[in-house]
Order: sequence, then C-alpha cells, then structure tokens
Amino acid sequence: MSTAVLERKTPKNGRGQTGNRPAARAKNKDKKKGHGKSNATKNDPAQKYAISEWHDTEDIMLRLQALLKSPLRSIRTDKMPGVLNYFESRCKKSKAISEEAKRFIPGGVQHNLAFNHPFPLAIDRAEGAHLRDVDGNQYIDFLQAGGPTLLGSNYKPVRQKIIKLLNDCGPVTGLLHEYEQKLAELINHHMPGVEMFRMLGSGTESVMGAIRLARAYTGKRQVIKIGGGYHGWSDQMVYGMRIPGTGRREAAGIPRGSTAQTQECFPNDIGALRRKLWLNRLRGGTAAVIVEPLGPESGTRPIYYDYNRQLREVCDEFGALLIFDEVVTGFRLGLGGAQGYFNVRPDLTIFGKCLTGGYPMAGGIGGRRDIMMMLAGGISKMGKRAFVGGTLSANPLSCAAGYYAIQEMERTNAAVVAGRAGDRLCAGLKEIIDRRGLPYVAYNQGSIVHLETSAVLLLSMRNPIKVMREAKERKHVMEEMGAAYTAHGMITLAGSRIYTSMADTDPIIDEALNRFESVFELV
Repeated sequence: MSTAVLERKTPKNGRGQTGNRPAARAKNKDKKKGHGKSNATKNDPAQKYAISEWHDTEDIMLRLQALLKSPLRSIRTDKMPGVLNYFESRCKKSKAISEEAKRFIPGGVQHNLAFNHPFPLAIDRAEGAHLRDVDGNQYIDFLQAGGPTLLGSNYKPVRQKIIKLLNDCGPVTGLLHEYEQKLAELINHHMPGVEMFRMLGSGTESVMGAIRLARAYTGKRQVIKIGGGYHGWSDQMVYGMRIPGTGRREAAGIPRGSTAQTQECFPNDIGALRRKLWLNRLRGGTAAVIVEPLGPESGTRPIYYDYNRQLREVCDEFGALLIFDEVVTGFRLGLGGAQGYFNVRPDLTIFGKCLTGGYPMAGGIGGRRDIMMMLAGGISKMGKRAFVGGTLSANPLSCAAGYYAIQEMERTNAAVVAGRAGDRLCAGLKEIIDRRGLPYVAYNQGSIVHLETSAVLLLSMRNPIKVMREAKERKHVMEEMGAAYTAHGMITLAGSRIYTSMADTDPIIDEALNRFESVFELV
C-alpha cells in the first residue's frame, strides 16, 4: 500500500502562489483559478499553514458529481452483520448506557456528534491520538471532538496549567482575570483581521453576536450566508443548512420572521451573489455576508482558491461586512487561520471550538476596532451598542486554556504537523480507492480530510427530485461506512470527515490506512 506523503510545490512568495501548474478550468467567468497554491516545500520547518497545496477544485467537483451519478457502493449485505456484531459483542456497556440515557435525554445523547450507527459509544479515556470506550476498546481518534483538539486529546502541557489554575482560582469568578487580556492579545498577534476580540461561550453565540453587530454597525438588515454552511443553531442561521437551496427546511419551531432577513447563495457563484446584493440595495442594503472560508461544512463542498478574495471585493463594492466563520479553521489551518492562508482580511471573524484547544466555553468575535467598539461591555456603557453577554464567557479556565493551547500550537507548529498527517492519510486513501476501482472521493485541506462514499451533502436543491429520492439512502450508506470504520478501530465524523492532529504519527497513519483497506474489502 502506498502511504507516500504528497509532493509539495516550491512557492514563489509567502502567500504560497506557484506558477508551475495550470489553472483549473473555470466553471464561470468569476472563477479564474482553483488550485496551484502551495505554502512550502516538503518538510520545510518554515511552513506556517497546514495546507501544503490547494487542491484541484475543478477535478474534485467533477469526481464528486461522478460519485453522485454512480450506483451506491456500501458494505455488502453479507458483510454488514459482521460489522454490527462488533457493537453487540464488544460494546455491551456502551449500549446499556445509551439505552438508559434515552430515558432522560432526548434521543439518548446531548451532542449531535455522538449520534453514531447503530448506537453511541461511551468514551472514558482520551489521550493524544486515541480514544477508549467503557468496554476497553481503543480507537484511532479521527473525530478530535469535531476539530478543536489540534494538539491531540487531553494534551498534557495545557492540562497541567489548567489544573494549577483550578487549584489557585477555580473555573469562574465573574470578574476580570489576566488571561482575558493575554488571550485577546495573542489572538490579535496572530490573526490578521482581529484588531480587537470579545470572548463568548460558543460558535453559535458568536455568530448571533456578529450578525447583531453587523446590523448595528451598518444600519442594514439583510444577511447572506453561503448555502450549505453551518453557522450554529440560532434562529436566523437554521437556514440553507448542509444542502444549498433548502432554506427553512430544518427550521421547525422557528418563526418565519426570524429568517425573514436571512438569505442564501450557492457557493462558488459570485455572479449570483452580486445580483442578490444589487437587489438588496434596493431594499435597504446588506449588513453582512457570512461564509465558511474553506467551503460549506468545513470544505465538504470545496471552494476555488480565489473565491474568498472575490467575496472580499464584492462585499466592498456593496458596503457589506464580510464575516469569516473560523470555528474550525481558526488555528487548525495555522495561527493566522484561513484569513492568513488566503491572505484575505474579513471585517469580523467567528471563533469557536478551536479557540481553547478542546476546553469548554469556547467562542468569540474578532474584527476591526471601529466595529468591535460597539461590543464594549459594562452596565455603564452609554450610546449605541450591540448587546452581548454571558456569565461564563471569558472565564479564567477557558481563557487560560486558549492562551496556553495557542502558545503550544506555535511552539510545536502543530497545524503543519497535523496537516502533514492529513496529506499522508489522504494520499494513502486515494491509492486504495484507485487500486480497488471504487467511485469514492478523497481530498484534504491540510488536517481536514474528506472521504466521500455517498456524497449525500453534495446533493443540491437545483435538483430537488434527486434530493427527495436519494438523500435518505445516501445518508444511510454514510452511516454504515462510519459504523464499519468504528468496528475497525477508527472514529470519524459521520463516516465522511476525518480530523488529524499533531499526535498522528506516521505509524498511526499507516495503521489507519491498513484498517481502511480492511473496510474497503467489505464493499
């Protein structure tokens, strides 16, 4: 099995542009280039970002479209009972806990990431690259809590600092703590678009605050999200989720008025966005455009390299603020986030899970000083402001965790190390897929590795009949593949996304590739 690390191109400048690959064929006149970007030569210690080379977006989209047209290839019906038997015979305590949980918790779990087929696993130990369940089974952790534990789970140097803080101060005081200032200054130092920073409790809260801030600052009301992206579960953002064009499909319990001024636009379509901005100008204007800078669902629907730059230009043209949701990409792509990698400065930046390296109450808004001053806190604050709050926001535990985690990321160059593990894993997955003649698609953006076997999230409401006919079956195929990975000792995100960490050494990646090979033998 080939597990060679992908070759990197030598860059021409610090932004990582190269001139030795032709541009991808543009799908429309707004997309000039989709790839040909590199950050450093192979194993260069000066590399700053996890993405060694921007992918060929055109080629990926063509292969994803081919996957959508191909017959579904899942675990064979004669092999699936063996996969499920793993859970029945080896995960008895987890099953008992999940069954008992259903008596007191809706659906039996408190977090969407824990919804696994055929039932959730109860984890009692996390360390570095591995998880252990209550039955004693060990897994390679490619979930990494949904992305935040770039250093690896339960990273000891940070943990020791937090234990000391808890002994000295406790987790919360309700008053100012020095780590609030230290963390904000550190973020300002690394993130190009962050002149000031206000910490909140989660990515969802941060999006809510940023949209409120954008409307207060601009005096405009319309907000455009790039369809398919996930920006938390606030009323105004449960719109066009996962599959572009779905609008209010998942907005049960949300009044129509809450999304009346939320719009969506298909990713990679600058022309459509410009038309929407022009129409909004006739109705009072657009406050902000919010985007996941790698593409919806952390790059599951990948974007062209120049897309973010084009977003910046069109937002400037129409006087709308540009909001980067860097909940996943902030620090995982590098200390400068996606804005540093793409060299595009947003007006506001959303932070979330990666901010504290896996510790709770992780979220915040960063941005231009003139905008951020409208978030000035305190009961004596007078004048126009965008109100946000939260008793546990910026508590000593979270701020110290973020401060020390980011320092460790800098010291160890964790984003690049994790990105090289992602490159190695992705190269090996491609080799297995090609050798076995499978229609699957593997690609990565550094330490974010996508393994598409059903392409359910690549469906589009531009073909609503196909969505209605195939979404349920494709989702089930993705669940079955995820179950097979788990039964072979690997935890992934929904069977289609893999997060690598600094703890993923070459031997761990090689072992994972052997396990993926064993799973694909069952197809």
